[in-house]
Amino acid sequence: MSQTNELLARLEERYPRFSKGQKRLADYVQENYDKAAFLTAAKLGEAVGVSESTVVRFASQLGYKGYPEFQKALEELVRTKLNSIQRMEVAYGRIARGEILQTVLQSDIEKIKQTLECADKKAFEQAVDTILEARKIYVIGIRSCAPLANFLTFYLNLVRGDVISVHTNSASEIFEQLIRINEEDVIIGISFPRYSVRTLKALEFASNRKAKVITLTDSVHSPMTIYSSCNLIAKSDMASIVDSLVAPLSVINALVVALCMKKQDEVIQTLERLEDIWDEYQVYSRDELNPVDDKIRFTSGEEEDE
Repeated sequence: MSQTNELLARLEERYPRFSKGQKRLADYVQENYDKAAFLTAAKLGEAVGVSESTVVRFASQLGYKGYPEFQKALEELVRTKLNSIQRMEVAYGRIARGEILQTVLQSDIEKIKQTLECADKKAFEQAVDTILEARKIYVIGIRSCAPLANFLTFYLNLVRGDVISVHTNSASEIFEQLIRINEEDVIIGISFPRYSVRTLKALEFASNRKAKVITLTDSVHSPMTIYSSCNLIAKSDMASIVDSLVAPLSVINALVVALCMKKQDEVIQTLERLEDIWDEYQVYSRDELNPVDDKIRFTSGEEEDE
């Protein structure tokens, strides 16, 4: 059972035993969870009309060690329930107009710190070994997670090849691309709140065909972990206008570096071949784009100026 459902279940189960003040708290939390998640115990008590100590006892009555743990459960509820408009309203309420840059960057720093604190090294090493041993790798990420999936696919192809980025224009298209997946293969699913049902269905399909499943998500309580035997956890922003995917990208970077270190010789050979190709076809080289008479012409950096 997810932490989100667990909180709601606890409220429903213990409601008959609550005092009048605790029942008011339960009613307020269920109706205004998006606001309650950002209130201190004192502020929550003030909003409901009870004392701070009543709020703390309420959290304990629900089975949480204290108010901070109860608030984390509330945050999980907000992750999965807030729609885009509500998230924007919450973000505007939290960020001062003159401190947007500082606030957003500081928030991203905190997400990386939180990710480092909860990092599972065994799961990380398992992911590295699983990727190296796989026949083929399928990577899926939808909507805001698509750039992460594309980034990972690009570098995995440099490291080992046989990597397929699953296109996600429709559910049927996803299954058509996964039709040959089997127990020799790996699928990597990337999803953060609000979680993608299509990504979850793809992981279910792959799991039913005995493929190994790796997830990159925000919590062990994420629905993405249902079919996964290896979970990489990265914290994303809980409520913001734009999803914060800095920490997930850092985890992907670490994954790629670890893979490169285990296949150094092959990666070096691949990069050397690519350098030769890039030089031959002037992909990078020292070429310049020079505008001449409203036209664009290519010139080599080795040419003398006329």
